[in-house]
Amino acid sequence: MNDLAQFPTLNSDQLLQIKAQVIEHGLSLGFADIKITDTDVSDYQQNYESWLQKGYQGGMQYLENNLDKRFAPAELHPNTCRIISVRLNYLPDVELKTALADKNRGYIARYALGRDYHKMMRKKITLLGKFIESLSGTLDYRAFVDSAPVLERPIAKKAGLGWIGKNTLILNEKAGSWFFLGELFINLPLEIDAEQKNNHCGSCTACLDVCPTDAFVSPWVMDAKKCISYLTIEHKGSIPIELRSKMGNRIYGCDDCQIFCPWTKFSPTTNETDFWPRHDLDQLDLLDLFDWDEPTFLKNTEGSAIRRTGFENWQRNIAIALGNAPFSQVIIQALNDHLGNTSNMVDEHILWAIEQQQLKRPILIN
Repeated sequence: MNDLAQFPTLNSDQLLQIKAQVIEHGLSLGFADIKITDTDVSDYQQNYESWLQKGYQGGMQYLENNLDKRFAPAELHPNTCRIISVRLNYLPDVELKTALADKNRGYIARYALGRDYHKMMRKKITLLGKFIESLSGTLDYRAFVDSAPVLERPIAKKAGLGWIGKNTLILNEKAGSWFFLGELFINLPLEIDAEQKNNHCGSCTACLDVCPTDAFVSPWVMDAKKCISYLTIEHKGSIPIELRSKMGNRIYGCDDCQIFCPWTKFSPTTNETDFWPRHDLDQLDLLDLFDWDEPTFLKNTEGSAIRRTGFENWQRNIAIALGNAPFSQVIIQALNDHLGNTSNMVDEHILWAIEQQQLKRPILIN
C-alpha cells in the first residue's frame, strides 16, 4: 500500500513543507534537534540478542521482552512508517568533576537533579504530534520516552542525531551526550534524514578508561551488572562487595563516561527550568541525605526520577558512600545510629561501611 494513500490531498511538495514546519515547531517547543527516519532497525538485532545471551542486562528482564516489537516498530504501533527522533538538552549549570571529588557530598546523576523528564518530554512530543495532525488533516501517532520496547539510540543514529559512542551513548558533535531522546511514531511518509554514518570517537578510550567499575567489556559493549547506574537504580538487594569501594560517592547513577568524554565540552546547559536542581540535591552532604526518613525521601523526590530506586536502596547507596568517605567519627556514629533501624539488607551495607571507616582510622603514635 502506498503510504500516501492515507493522505490523498497531500503531494510530495506539501510533505516537504510540512517537514520544515514540523522542525520549526519542534524547536519552538524546546527540542534541540529533530530528525526523521524510517522503521527499519533490523541491523541492530544480532548484536542486541548477543548482548542479552551473555547476561549483560543483569536484572533488567524487561529488555528481553517484546523483541518482535523492538525490532519492528510498526508492530508496536500499527501503520507507523516514520519515526521522528528528538533530543532535549538536560545538563544544568552545576559542578561535575569537583562534585565527584568531594567525597563527603552525595553525587547524583545530573539528569535526576530536577523533575522526572518522562512526562514533561512526552507532553512536548504529543504536542508535536497534534501539530502535525493539524497540518496533515489526520494522523495516527504515538509518543515514546524511554517507556516501551523502542531502540532509542539506534533510531537516533539512523535519523542523524549523532553516532553511538564507545560508552554506548549517542554523541553529537555540537552537543556531546547530555540530552534525552524521545520518539514520535507517525503514519505520514515525511522525507527521511541522512543517517549518522561517521563515528568520531577515533582512538579515544577516555570513557572506557575512567569507568570506576570497569563496566565496559569492550568498546560499545557494557556489562550492566557492573555499571554504577544499574547498581544504584535498577539493582535490588545487596551490591557485590568487590564493587562497593569503587562506587565512591555516587548514590544515584553515574556520569563519569560523559564527564570525561572530550565531546561533552561542547554540551550546552539546559534552558528547561524543570531540569534545574531541586532541594539542593547537587550540594547536600552524605550525612544530611542519610538523615532523611522515608516521608522526607518521598517529599523531596516527588516528581523526581530518584523515586525509581526506592527508599531502601537509597539508604543502601548512601551507606556505601559513607564507607568510602574520608574517616570521620561523626560518620561512624551516624552509621551506628541507623544500624538496626533499617532493613537487614541496608544493615549489611552499614556494617560494611563502619568497617571501611575503621580501617581508615588514623594511627596515633605516642
